[in-house]
Amino acid sequence: MSAEKTIQAVANTRKKRGLQAERQAIPAFLSAEETRPARDFHASCPVYAPTPLVPLPDLARELGIGHLYVKDESWRFGLNAFKVLGASYAIARCLATKLGWTPEEMSFAALCAEETRRQIGEVTFVTATDGNHGRAVAWAARELGQRAVVYMPKGSTAERVEAIRSLGAQVHVINGNYDEAVRLSEKTARERGWQVVQDTAWDGYTTIPAWIMQGYVTMAAEAREQLARQLPDKKPTHLFLQAGVGSMAAAVLGHFVAEAVADELVTVIVEPHAANCMVLSAAAEDGQPQVASGELRTMMAGLACGEPNPLAWDILRDHADFFVSCPDFIAANGMRMLAAPDGGDPQIVSGESGAVGVGLLAALMRKSEHRALAKQLGLNEESVVLCFSTEGDTDRASYQRIVWEGAWADADGQ
Repeated sequence: MSAEKTIQAVANTRKKRGLQAERQAIPAFLSAEETRPARDFHASCPVYAPTPLVPLPDLARELGIGHLYVKDESWRFGLNAFKVLGASYAIARCLATKLGWTPEEMSFAALCAEETRRQIGEVTFVTATDGNHGRAVAWAARELGQRAVVYMPKGSTAERVEAIRSLGAQVHVINGNYDEAVRLSEKTARERGWQVVQDTAWDGYTTIPAWIMQGYVTMAAEAREQLARQLPDKKPTHLFLQAGVGSMAAAVLGHFVAEAVADELVTVIVEPHAANCMVLSAAAEDGQPQVASGELRTMMAGLACGEPNPLAWDILRDHADFFVSCPDFIAANGMRMLAAPDGGDPQIVSGESGAVGVGLLAALMRKSEHRALAKQLGLNEESVVLCFSTEGDTDRASYQRIVWEGAWADADGQ
C-alpha cells in the first residue's frame, strides 16, 4: 500500500531522549490559576453546560482495550463544535481590556450590559477559518454586540459559509488555502483598524492565541473531572488529539500536564496526510515547526492547516509522544463507527475532524499491518483511551455522503 494510503507515525525522539535542558515546563498561561477565569467566564454564559463524556464499553471490548471515552462537543453552546470556547473568551478578554477590567471582573452579563456596550463602542473582529472557528467568532461577536468579518479558503462548502453568515458576519471566500486566508485577515485588520481573533500565533501576535487556548482548557478540564468521576480508580493512559494548527491539542495536553495527570500518559497527535505539518515538524528533529504546503486538500476541513501555531508546537514538541498522519478514510471510518455503534453503546454524531482519533484507534487495533505501531504505543487490554469529538455534523451534506452513502470507504477511493 502506498504511503499516502496508510498511516505514517513519528515518535517524539526529543522527548524519548530526555532532553531536559531543552524541555520547558507548561507555559504559565495554561496553569490552573491562569485558566480559571476562562472557566468562570464560560460558566457565566446562559447557554453553558458541560458537554457529555461518553463511555463506549462495547467498542472498547471490540478493539481490545480496557476503556474508551469520547468527549462529545456537538453539544457545545448549540454551535455543534468546541471552537466557541476559545473565540468567546478571547473576544471577551479584548473587550474587558478596553474597559480596564481584570479577567476576574469579566462576565457574560457584564459585557452585554447596555452601559458597557456604550463605553466600548463598535469593534470589528476579523478571522480566517475552515468553518467552526469562524462560526464561533461570529456567534461571540453577535452575542457581545460587536461585528465580525470572516475569510474562508477556496473550497469551503456552502453550508459552512451560510452557517457563519446566518450569525450576522460578513464572509469572504478567497482563492487560496487556509494559511493564505490567515495572512489576508491580518493584512486587512492592519489596514482598517480591526481586531484579529485567530487561533494561531506569529511574531507580534501571541496574546489572543494564548487566550483562545485558555478557553479550550474548559473542555479539557471538564473531561478530566468527568473521567475521574466515571472511572475513579483509573487514570487515562492514552490521549488521541487531532491537530490543525495544534492549539486544541496543546491546550488539552497542557492542562493534563499542568494537573499532573500526564506522567504516564501516552499522547498521540493526529492529522491528515494532506496537512501534516506536525508530523513534518517532529520528523525534522530540530525542534522547529515545519510547514506543509500546497492546497491542503482533505475532507477534514477543520484540520486543513499547513503552519503550526508556534505557541502550540512548543508544548507538543516537549510533551507529546507520537505524531501520526493518516488518509481521509480513517476519519470517515471513525464517523461511521460512532454513528452506528455496536452493542449498547450510545450514538455520537461526529464530523470529519471530530472522528479521526477514534478512526485511528480502530485502525491500529483491528488491522494486522498496524499491530507493531499499536504495540509501540502501548495499547492493550488495560488501556484507558480518551478522544475528543470536536465537532458534530457541521457540514450535513458531507456527513450524509460519508455515513449514509459510504464516501471515503477505503484506501482506494471516495
